[in-house]
Amino acid sequence: MYESVNVFGQPLMVCGGDPVTGWYRNGKCDTCAEDAGSHTVCAIMDAEFLAFSKYVGNDLSTPRPEFGFNGLKAGDPWCLCASRWAQAADEGCAPKVVLSATHQRALEVCDFETLKSHAVDI
Repeated sequence: MYESVNVFGQPLMVCGGDPVTGWYRNGKCDTCAEDAGSHTVCAIMDAEFLAFSKYVGNDLSTPRPEFGFNGLKAGDPWCLCASRWAQAADEGCAPKVVLSATHQRALEVCDFETLKSHAVDI
C-alpha cells in the first residue's frame, strides 16, 4: 500500500463508512499498485454524477446484493477512480470532493486546481 496521505501531504482522512468505501474497504481512499483504477478521489455522490457514471458504463446506483453492494445515492461519500472523476470534470458533471480524504496519488490524474474548485472542505 502507498503511504496514506492526502493531496496536502497530511494524513489521509476517512472518506466514508456507510457504505464502506475504498479499494481496501477500510473507509479511506488508500491505494496500491494493484488498484489499476486508482480509487483515490473522495467524492460526494449526486444524482447528476450517478446518472453520468451509469451512462458511461459504471452503474453505481443499482443495488448488487450478490456483492453486498446496496447501490449509492446522492449524499453518499465514495472513493472514485481518479480518471472517472477527471472525465466527469471535463464533461461538467464532477461531484464535490473531500480533499482531506483524497489520496495524493489522485494528483497523477486530476488537476489540483480543478479538484479545489469542487472541494467541500476548504
